[in-house]
Amino acid sequence: MDLQTLPVLSLADAPASLSRDLGESFQTFGFAMVKDHGLDPDLVARAWDLTAQFFALPEEEKRRYAIPGQGGARGYTPFGTEIAKGAKAHDLKEFWHVGRDLPAGHPLSDSMPPNVWPDRPEGFRATFEELYAELDRVGATILSRIATWLKLDEHWFDPAIEDGNSVLRLLHYPPVPNAEGGAIRAGAHEDINLITLLLGAEEAGLELLSREGKWLAVDPPEGALVVNIGDMLQRLTNHVLPSTTHRVRNPEGPRAAHSRYSMPFFLHLRSDFPFVTLPQCITAERPDRYPVSITADDYLQERLREIGLKM
Repeated sequence: MDLQTLPVLSLADAPASLSRDLGESFQTFGFAMVKDHGLDPDLVARAWDLTAQFFALPEEEKRRYAIPGQGGARGYTPFGTEIAKGAKAHDLKEFWHVGRDLPAGHPLSDSMPPNVWPDRPEGFRATFEELYAELDRVGATILSRIATWLKLDEHWFDPAIEDGNSVLRLLHYPPVPNAEGGAIRAGAHEDINLITLLLGAEEAGLELLSREGKWLAVDPPEGALVVNIGDMLQRLTNHVLPSTTHRVRNPEGPRAAHSRYSMPFFLHLRSDFPFVTLPQCITAERPDRYPVSITADDYLQERLREIGLKM
């Protein structure tokens, strides 16, 4: 495998070969790129258009959908709120979160608040409910291939992510002609969740930190998803599948005058999932790093405090 270039894998490949190729890419980079995922291009195009329309609304109108005390779990998070763990400057971005709606009385309702929806642009709710469901489907397929690579039943993750606390984030990085204080669009960080499925990395800026300590550009072909391992899967696999540091650097030259948009889908475990390290990922050379079990929601809340979204 070329250690400088992420492979582009097809979700239409035979399950066994896709499982092998995903596992190799994730072990090497913590990332992979996936095409032939079945997302409707018209749905994705509509989502991009609505994302741009929403973030173009007046600041006062957008802030009506910022909900205190929820850590940005739903609705709008204003520009400059989030900060990478250990960073000194806040990220140069604003975002909107769409989550999973649960029926009334669901036992996980306390950890998953209902969605809020803006009055405009028209069609926002219907579009992003559909896209959320589609990314949920694609993510489950990818996890089934990861399960096989880990020598688990291909459906092992199904109950673990049923009613999972997954979040679709609509991201806007405004133009940055004069960033100050070392601020960048997204500081170097790792994701919290199981896996992330990212739309919109065609616009330059996303970089991952290689095992050799070199920043590598992530440049997917048009329409492909960038998929990366999050800290929850790293923990579950005792770091057999590593969560990789990545960032979104600031553009240079004429591109600094342009906005950047992206849509990551953070695929989460169900909130009450108990972390127990997979036995096949524990050896004499790789002892269990996490002998104390906590729930997925305990872990999430701890991390949200670290990145400034919760007090």
